[in-house]
Amino acid sequence: MKDLLSVSDLSGEDIRSLVLDAVDMKAEGWLSLLDRKILAIIFEKPSLRTRVSFEVAMRQLGGHTIYLSSGEVGLGEREPVSDVARVLSRYVNAIAARTFSHQTLQILADYSSVPVINALSDLEHPCQALADLLTIYEKKGELSGLTLAFVGDGNNVAHSLLLAASLTGMNFRIASPAGYTVQDRILQLAQGYAVDSGAEIFGTGEPSLAVSGADVVYTDVWASMGQEAEAEERRQIFTSYQVNSELLSLAKEDAILMHPLPAHYDEEVAEGILDSPQSVVFDQAENRMHLQKALLARMLGGMEIPLAGYR
Repeated sequence: MKDLLSVSDLSGEDIRSLVLDAVDMKAEGWLSLLDRKILAIIFEKPSLRTRVSFEVAMRQLGGHTIYLSSGEVGLGEREPVSDVARVLSRYVNAIAARTFSHQTLQILADYSSVPVINALSDLEHPCQALADLLTIYEKKGELSGLTLAFVGDGNNVAHSLLLAASLTGMNFRIASPAGYTVQDRILQLAQGYAVDSGAEIFGTGEPSLAVSGADVVYTDVWASMGQEAEAEERRQIFTSYQVNSELLSLAKEDAILMHPLPAHYDEEVAEGILDSPQSVVFDQAENRMHLQKALLARMLGGMEIPLAGYR
């Protein structure tokens, strides 16, 4: 695996192995696996968790980072994306890019001779989904056979979670309004993985049907970055898709509540619910760093930890 642009670049075994690596690294703390390695971080979109988690992950592995903002690089504006990829490949050992367009990531990967990691695009958010599976594994002790219910927009996070769940045998339910469901291409890809893993995929327009009996209840913002012009229209369409105590009560008694943050309170989540005992959102946020440590070590350090099965 040279690049990680999509969860589909991984197998189910890859995901389970990364999760177990992350568990070990979280316990170990600081390591010296990536001494003299440099990660370039290119951001077209601002972020708290993505930037800090990648920078701290590299430092805890003994490496270094260079942060490049949109104004400094100007992907496709100041110079072609292909040229940026070829220049950076001469300076650094890997590139993590947070872009508006998934096509930009694809061009970076095509022209880069070093690994390119999707730190978020309009199509997928694989690092978030992988960290989410780490969090679920920590709380539940397994992945296969669990049921994750996603309530809201079929966005980039939903795409990556759907793929990750179907690869690891986790049942995935999603409740979205008509016109805001996951892309057909992603759904078809996940359905193919589910045949092998035994995962069940279910889509509905009714949040209560998705959440009923679920082990994990997950939601995200109704309007993502770059969709600000649609925000008011989306608020009207998604009003009945808020995760509140009434909806959460339909899940299993020991269900956990997840959100990738930042949250819009009184929109996709009721005020105060992310402070409830079922919420694991800040564990999710922390686990971005630990999962990315495992990913960077695997991609840059040649680290191979045999998959020994779930602990």
